[in-house]
Amino acid sequence: MGMTPGYSPKDVLEKIKSGHIRAVDLRFTDPFGAWQHFTLPATMVTEASFTDGHGFDGSSIRGWKTINESDMLVVPDPSTAVVDPFFAEPTLVMIADVADPITKEDYVRDPRSVARRCESYLQATGLADKAFVGPEPEFFIFDDVVRWDTQPHSSFYRIGSDEGHWNAGSEEASHGYHIRNKGGYLPLPPADQLQDLRGEMMRTMEEVGIEMERQHHEVASAGQAELDMRYDSLVNMADKLQWFKYIVKQCAVRAGKTATFMPKPLFGDNGSGMHCHFSLWKGKSNLFAGSGYAGLSDVGRWAIGGLLHHAHAVIAFTNPTTNSYRRLVPHFEAPIKLAYSSRNRSAGIRIPMFSSSPGAKRFEFRCPDPLANGYLAFAAIAMACIDGIQNRIDPGDPLDKNIYDLKPEELDRVVDAPTSLEAALDALRKDHEFLLRGDVFSRELIETYLKFKYDNEVLVMKTRPHPLEFAMYYDG
Repeated sequence: MGMTPGYSPKDVLEKIKSGHIRAVDLRFTDPFGAWQHFTLPATMVTEASFTDGHGFDGSSIRGWKTINESDMLVVPDPSTAVVDPFFAEPTLVMIADVADPITKEDYVRDPRSVARRCESYLQATGLADKAFVGPEPEFFIFDDVVRWDTQPHSSFYRIGSDEGHWNAGSEEASHGYHIRNKGGYLPLPPADQLQDLRGEMMRTMEEVGIEMERQHHEVASAGQAELDMRYDSLVNMADKLQWFKYIVKQCAVRAGKTATFMPKPLFGDNGSGMHCHFSLWKGKSNLFAGSGYAGLSDVGRWAIGGLLHHAHAVIAFTNPTTNSYRRLVPHFEAPIKLAYSSRNRSAGIRIPMFSSSPGAKRFEFRCPDPLANGYLAFAAIAMACIDGIQNRIDPGDPLDKNIYDLKPEELDRVVDAPTSLEAALDALRKDHEFLLRGDVFSRELIETYLKFKYDNEVLVMKTRPHPLEFAMYYDG
């Protein structure tokens, strides 16, 4: 049983009554992208569950209610019902929306409610009916030796990977087949040691109703991987991204390995991005298809203009960690130039040219990484595009030249993406009015997000010495 659009409360209850379901797992997402859950006996789920919800303590969730106003409700969405592919006991999973127990209204800090309001606002503007999103999350699969520790007097991390090029001389992993540094794009086994595991991940995703397109090894050594999902509407794709991350991690653990969506776990090799393909549709018409540059319409160009205009603020959601900016570094291959192009992969926005079909016309935002909370990241991208269309923001000329061939004066005219989480948060603090339209985002959510990220990530990183600093400065 996979996720079934149109699946009703009655359908869910009949599935439970069939006797095959022993428990029901309700899942929701915190503001920073972590999936949370609690499990009920199947007999506890009734028709009232879909209107009145089930209570839980919201004060223990990062960035949510305080202890004196802790009661919250989760209201399951029956269209998301799917049997968990890993639990020993037959368990039906439903993704839930979070509501205030008194007013029964959406909780403004619930990321899924932000994405739902974004879809509603898009329709209310009359500009489009649907936003389609196609993310490409990359990740690393390491072997069982992944250790780290951070103490006031010491700090280290250690990654184990049989594929890693650094194991060519080791006794433990000396089979002779290793992925060279930056040499991991599409090799066959035996160099690619993870074909079967990625295949298992892809099949499991299909079991829960995610339409898949391909899987392959990515560029970096040490097990970098990519599995591609077929595009879907904004909320549905954010739901699927949560399942995607869960399945990748669970399959890895079951195989005695571990997977991470951390964008830059290895020094000197490619990081993991999450290129996001995006388009707007009205009825059966792709609003981005036209006769302009790279087959774009004016609407498509204005959407790109809006995203480029608000990119620094949007990146606070699409690249939400301090580690994100180990990947977004100038003068490397990372897509840090806030410009658009049909062929330049260093540009932050690319217009793919694989197909001449108007239905395939879209842009690819290349800055995001897979630690993004899909609900907030996709909604922020959409809101920037809506603002661009409403205000007819011109994106300027495309950047079709190789950035390494640009003259200094030409390069200076191209804006870089932020190079630190602190800079991105500062941009969001200054530029977020476009997110508040239609009550899609709330000031409360944005202020909570800014404070938590600064206090618990930026400040913590800024105040700790780095092991490399000992190598550079200890004897100075």
